[in-house]
Amino acid sequence: MSDIHDTVFPGDFPGREDKIKYFKEISSTMDVARELAQTGCPHSTVVIADRQVKGRGRLKRTWVSEKGGLYFTLVLRPQLSPLESYKVNFLASLVLAKTLRQKYSINAGVKWPNDILVGGKKISGILSEMETQTDRIDYINLGMGINVNNDPSGVEPKATSVKKILNRNVSRKDLLTDFLNEFEARLCTVATDDVIFQWKQHTVTLNQKVRIVTHHEVSEGIAIDVDQNGALLLAQSDGLVKTILYGDCFLV
Repeated sequence: MSDIHDTVFPGDFPGREDKIKYFKEISSTMDVARELAQTGCPHSTVVIADRQVKGRGRLKRTWVSEKGGLYFTLVLRPQLSPLESYKVNFLASLVLAKTLRQKYSINAGVKWPNDILVGGKKISGILSEMETQTDRIDYINLGMGINVNNDPSGVEPKATSVKKILNRNVSRKDLLTDFLNEFEARLCTVATDDVIFQWKQHTVTLNQKVRIVTHHEVSEGIAIDVDQNGALLLAQSDGLVKTILYGDCFLV
């Protein structure tokens, strides 16, 4: 059943109206955000869609984007060097997990590099794209898919949603507003904050046996730490510790 409070419109975000780009259905919020970023849209522009027909996750996986979920991409122009860009991803997953905990009493945890899990099931995923010029960031596009009032379990058994956990619909507008308010406030100080330390207080990855999949290889071992550059430290069976910069992480 649809709920009028579940509708997201630009006018629902006072002070941000000119930065909210809302679509009932598009290919992908990331696609539209890239075009906007390349044509000079302002920092903190938000592209929102009720439904994506070509939503995507990490490593070009499909992100099923049915109505009821919250799908958006933030166009960010942070005052960071390209080497510090990883902090934005970690901050986004940290803020979303804390928003779900504090506002909805949902015991959300963060999984390296940028998923949100509840009870071992995925409730949100984050994808980022970056354009740089020499030593500065031109833009970072941060795409987020949050299972809110949809039921993803029919397509992805290892997924859940806010509605399934709480057994009721919640306002996507309120959830997005809460996240944006906290994220934008924290982004101002992300260069000096110890984001990785804070992120590790909410992680479900460390001290677990994991499998890391990239385009080129598969690695297994115990996730023992995340270093100050956001890389995962993997203790392998041969006794060596491998530093992994990127990849999909699966709990074994």
